[in-house]
Amino acid sequence: MATNSIKLLTGNSHPELASLVAQRLGIELTKIMVLQYSNQETSVTIGESVRDEDVFILQSTAPGEINDGLMELLIMINACKTASARRITAVIPNFPYARQDKKDKSRAPISAKLVANMLQTAGCNHVITMDLHASQIQGFFNVPVDNLYAEPSVLHYIRENFDVQNAVIVSPDAGGAKRATGIADRLDLPFALIHKERTRPNEVSRMTLVGDVKDKTAILVDDMADTCGTLVKAADTLIDNGAACVVAIVTHGILSGKAIESINGSKLTKVVVTNTVPHEEKKRMCPKLDTIDISPTLAEACRRTHNGEKGSITPLELPEVILEETEDEEDHPEGKEEEETDGNGKGSKEGERS
Repeated sequence: MATNSIKLLTGNSHPELASLVAQRLGIELTKIMVLQYSNQETSVTIGESVRDEDVFILQSTAPGEINDGLMELLIMINACKTASARRITAVIPNFPYARQDKKDKSRAPISAKLVANMLQTAGCNHVITMDLHASQIQGFFNVPVDNLYAEPSVLHYIRENFDVQNAVIVSPDAGGAKRATGIADRLDLPFALIHKERTRPNEVSRMTLVGDVKDKTAILVDDMADTCGTLVKAADTLIDNGAACVVAIVTHGILSGKAIESINGSKLTKVVVTNTVPHEEKKRMCPKLDTIDISPTLAEACRRTHNGEKGSITPLELPEVILEETEDEEDHPEGKEEEETDGNGKGSKEGERS
């Protein structure tokens, strides 16, 4: 008999994170077998009933296995749909193909839109993700999308591990200025920006620092670190301009290619990433790597979605979870009664991110 309880499933991309979320929710992972045939086809077998249950499928993007992980996710969603699950929520900490979100040249595909279409065709009713590379990806969906922020967890880490009075927040490029200034404002710290000049695509010829970092701990913040070329060059620029030390804090530590080698040989004192992407093996190879656990954020988002509670909350209620709200503040003046959740995890206006 169905109890409409939370059923948490996961594939092979990030079982460690799924286990942490399950522990936080006080449940066990739903039995499932995901394997590949000898011809590399993916096979999924769900080991228990999900009929009329609230299903959450957590699947991240492990470097080098992004397409396999995406295919696993699509098949698991469709398997739950044909098994008569009441609602299927895809929990995707690091959204795949997020950087291909626009047509920036002739005949270029908008792959992030294609991924959104595939998820909905497979049977997804709701998406939970974190720190989307571009917020407009939410508009690619016709189902509710909750974009969680790692910023509160980052703020907590900075306060606990650094001398805040002697630090400066730095954005490694102009695109991340809004993110960096938001953190700087909340910590009441100065802000600096690095301007990149390119002679050709994917090649940074020169970096120019705008702001003062002399004798301070420079904290670079960004949404993702892939090959880490930008972070390494930014660290060199900051040290050359008198920074005492340089620390990088990024949400998605993809760390592909020669990223670990670059970090070990760089002037970066520490690189802090969340566990949205599996990186335990790389952590053993790089003593400079540190981790922020975001499983409490994901678990609380799942719980509130299941219970039909408001998704957007104040920092006093739970510092780790802040959902992005897209409505214009002018449509919701002060004093208006708080809006109730619609049961799909879309929250109220309280605690709206500025």
